[in-house]
Amino acid sequence: MKDEQTATGTQKLYEIAEDVLRSNIEAGVLPPGLVLLEGPIADILQISRAPVQRALQTIEAEGLVHRFAGRGFLVGPPGAGIEPNRTDIKALGLIVPRHADEALQSRSSWERIYNEVEADVAGCVVFGRYRIVEMELANHFNVSRTVVRDVLTRLRERGLVRKNQSSHWIAGPLTAQMVKDHFVLRKILEPPAIRLGARTVSQTRLEVLLQRLLVAEADGSSGSLRGIEIMQAEFIEHCVLAAPNERLKDLVRNNLLPVTATDRLLRRLGLPGDPAIITELRLIVELLLRGATEAAASMLETHIEASLNRTIAQMKIVAIIPGPSVTAAYLTPMPD
Repeated sequence: MKDEQTATGTQKLYEIAEDVLRSNIEAGVLPPGLVLLEGPIADILQISRAPVQRALQTIEAEGLVHRFAGRGFLVGPPGAGIEPNRTDIKALGLIVPRHADEALQSRSSWERIYNEVEADVAGCVVFGRYRIVEMELANHFNVSRTVVRDVLTRLRERGLVRKNQSSHWIAGPLTAQMVKDHFVLRKILEPPAIRLGARTVSQTRLEVLLQRLLVAEADGSSGSLRGIEIMQAEFIEHCVLAAPNERLKDLVRNNLLPVTATDRLLRRLGLPGDPAIITELRLIVELLLRGATEAAASMLETHIEASLNRTIAQMKIVAIIPGPSVTAAYLTPMPD
């Protein structure tokens, strides 16, 4: 997928976020020990979480922040015994230089409406098939059809929409068979990836991830679907995508896009999380730390199978929920 974080000129949104965070840390605006979370930073900069996540990973590599046994990053180098400071970053007066603010404000128009369109689409696809009319979508948000096509292209990359033989944009239906197909590919792709990456995976990151998983298990936050999503993303990034095979990593990422979209859809519908997910991931990480690669790959297969069963069970619950009485004007229900 092409970089979503493009701003004006040659600098990308994650690079702007890096510069803002780096300069504020060096100026002391963000003090040592401050807990940095993606969401509040994204809100301040008015961008999505993805470029913020990438920016934090970059300044982590520079030693300006580090991970700890909790959610987010701590300002300061690792190993300094810094205690977490959970002051709200919004109260610290983050300094955003004028050139960065101008670049952020002139970001691509599709980004301004993407989240709302994704929410509208994801909220109905489990209930049936809908046609998205480009002109009506453009009129709904008062944007050009070029912007609309950018949004729809990215939704297609995530497996939420497709084009039919008549070149109409179609959303849904999200079926159990489609979900099963993606999980079959997960079992084909991810265990070999974890085997390949076992020699290159960062032991430090594994240890940090293990501590975060243990904390989540202990305090019960593993039942939070948002918390589960974050943990799953970190597990995939540090364990599965450690494989030194770019083509395999691309296949894993692309296959996970509709899986993640399905998870988010079910979360939006209010279905509860399952703490077993955190336990399964914790077991895999422990096995990797012990050098038990084959056992870790086997446990990953078990986790994928259990995740499929959980997803199908939740989809059965959704199947008996009445469909939305009102959808966005640009979404037209289609007969089965």
